[in-house]
Amino acid sequence: MDEASLSAKTVPELKTMLSERGLAVSGRKADLITRLLPSKASLWDDVEAPDETVTMAVEEDAVLFDEPVTFKARMQRQVYGPINMGAAIAIGLAVLMISAVLVVQPAWLGFEEDYEYDLIGFDQNQALTFAENLVELGHPEWEGRMSGTQEEANAAQYIISEFSAMGMQTQLNSFDVPMHKVNSEPSLRICVRGFGGNSPCEGFTAFGSEITEFQHRVDYVIQGFSGQSEYSFQQNVALTDLGNGTDDSLWSTASGTIGYLRSGGSKIGNTVMFSKAAENNLAGLIRVNKDYNCGMIEGNDCVPIFKGSAIDDVTAANGGTIPTDLPFIAMSKDAGDILEAAIFNATGTQGVLEMIIDVTNDQTQTIYVPCGTIQGESTEVVIVGGHHDTVYHGQGAVDDTSGTSSVMEMARQMSKIVNETGTPERTIQFCTWGGEEEGLYGSKAYVAANQNYLKENLRLYVNLDMNHVDADSSRGDSVSLFTNNKDDYDHMKRITNLYEKANPDMAERYDIRLSLLDGDRGDEDGMPYNSDHGPFVYDLGGKNGRAVVCYGSGSWEYHTYLDTMDRFNAESLGISVIIYGTYVRMLAYNANA
Repeated sequence: MDEASLSAKTVPELKTMLSERGLAVSGRKADLITRLLPSKASLWDDVEAPDETVTMAVEEDAVLFDEPVTFKARMQRQVYGPINMGAAIAIGLAVLMISAVLVVQPAWLGFEEDYEYDLIGFDQNQALTFAENLVELGHPEWEGRMSGTQEEANAAQYIISEFSAMGMQTQLNSFDVPMHKVNSEPSLRICVRGFGGNSPCEGFTAFGSEITEFQHRVDYVIQGFSGQSEYSFQQNVALTDLGNGTDDSLWSTASGTIGYLRSGGSKIGNTVMFSKAAENNLAGLIRVNKDYNCGMIEGNDCVPIFKGSAIDDVTAANGGTIPTDLPFIAMSKDAGDILEAAIFNATGTQGVLEMIIDVTNDQTQTIYVPCGTIQGESTEVVIVGGHHDTVYHGQGAVDDTSGTSSVMEMARQMSKIVNETGTPERTIQFCTWGGEEEGLYGSKAYVAANQNYLKENLRLYVNLDMNHVDADSSRGDSVSLFTNNKDDYDHMKRITNLYEKANPDMAERYDIRLSLLDGDRGDEDGMPYNSDHGPFVYDLGGKNGRAVVCYGSGSWEYHTYLDTMDRFNAESLGISVIIYGTYVRMLAYNANA
């Protein structure tokens, strides 16, 4: 049958013909056709045949080929059975001569197995469109897609609809998890009473009183699992300066007051701060940013950022219940300076604080995990993911709209490849996670729900979280790709070299860094448990999973209201999408890798 006749056949028809001939059925349609065409003159024709033939004591139907039976493939297969030494030497010399020309490195001669990589495509305009559409689904005032909100549900529905349009099987998973909920706009104000502190702060008799109102999102943000409060000026709740939070004696004297912490120097995390506040019966907690992103994104200020808390630890510190009346906020450096001047450093009348925080933190909320699946010949699976939720008070353009749009663009590219090539050998799944910002709830719940299946079938998890480089190269130009497995690392290295050769301009503009983190959890050389790859690596019941991860650089707006599309650099997403997408493609069609 000629090439034109074969081209007219469908991929399934070609695979049937290959299967009947005992040939490999993987690869693109062009590969399948080439495999079925009549063989051309063999490279062996130029080699003088030995006097005695080589015999193989192997039954014909026991010889299985997982790839086209090319010269290269034959060189990578060991011959079993009684071999005439004269023939073997002659053939061996021929093999060495021809291998030297073709740079073929058979695994059975001790060389590394040779793989073929075919770089996938990337459409930065499509990735940008995905990102813009996700951002438009944010809260009408605060712009975020916080987990458990209607905005997060809308984002999950949009993602699942796009996966469906790509032709994938879809599943919208939902999980009820602990989640705080910001119900309405908070209020944070300072009043310095007039007439030597005798005038009220508000009302028609409030003569000489001065009120400073702090701007939500800009001057302060609510922290993860904060409790609620309704502290008015009239209540005059006192503040206690806790320094950097490391002096336990200061905590013990702060009962009934609002603790004020200055981050910087010796720091403690939000979970420890919140737990100490619960243990010592504080009325509230304010953490002032004194050392992060200072002068980087808004004048010389240090913009407040959102951080989560491990609610189980805080609950334990509170005697087994969530502290519902313990508000927790973070303030900017400039706002903190104003508060300190009015309350701690006042030369006259000391200011009083109003703190209205309307949140619910003792209920569960529903979060979503939309997945699109390309079913393979086997149940072994490669999963690509990123989180679609954001902090409550910002667009989250980089964290992690960039990763979610990258997952969607890789899914689109792989769907096109499968439509052209045919069913892959491995199953490929694309999922995005809710609940990441508050504790990796989506990925943890998904892994727990599919524990047995993943333990048996997960080949690789790919995580794209902030895989974005800022548009301003002076802020950083690096893309960090890392894994916990040496074989995966070697694949990444080879594909990266191929990518840089094919994209020399990108290789010049961006510093692509590769690293192998194959140590134990918690070790310096171990895979961190700081994003959605964590559950896939460490929560598989005593078996460490394999993962590859990407982080970008220059995103000083991380977890602030300024993480917007203004600085979005869609081009930079192509690095991880193409490199990891190419690896996913190879794994999809090469069950031996």
